[in-house]
Amino acid sequence: MFGFLKRSDNNGAQLPPLNGHNPNSGPALPEVEERVFIESAAPTVQTRTDNHVEHNIGVLYAFMDRNHEVKGYDDALLNPDASNLSQNLDALKSDLIRTLNKVKTFYDDFIQETEFHILSRSRSGMVDMVEELEMKKKIAQGHIEKVKVIEEDTARDEGDCKGILISYTRGFKNGLAAISHHHILSRRF
Repeated sequence: MFGFLKRSDNNGAQLPPLNGHNPNSGPALPEVEERVFIESAAPTVQTRTDNHVEHNIGVLYAFMDRNHEVKGYDDALLNPDASNLSQNLDALKSDLIRTLNKVKTFYDDFIQETEFHILSRSRSGMVDMVEELEMKKKIAQGHIEKVKVIEEDTARDEGDCKGILISYTRGFKNGLAAISHHHILSRRF
């Protein structure tokens, strides 16, 4: 009576039972899309326009906002050596300096390009456009001043740079403490 509910696959051929379950019984399972199981890459702060990457001040703040304490903790678990801490702090500071240089170069180029547009549009009598371009230039100059302050602080290991290094060191020391706790302190005598 319920034979109409049974469905055979492979053009009527019955599939052999698998682990005690008959694959021929029950409705066919729906196809599951790949996006359900695979996480797409997180959006980055860098944006693409005209086939070049913009390294604006958001890239710098994204670097500084990363959780460096977790990175230090993980690095300590991988290599709990004091020389590793020193090298990783140097590498972290180098990454910050490289990011600062990218951002400064971006704003220097942007300001030069904006100045060209200001000159050419002012010759064409486009007053409103020139005012908008001047405003954009002032914003870019304000951003580059902030970048220069961060760069000066980085050279003296102060400000945001010091916070990043302290955060990383704290994480590294917490990782060392976790190793000691796990291997020594948790043992019973």
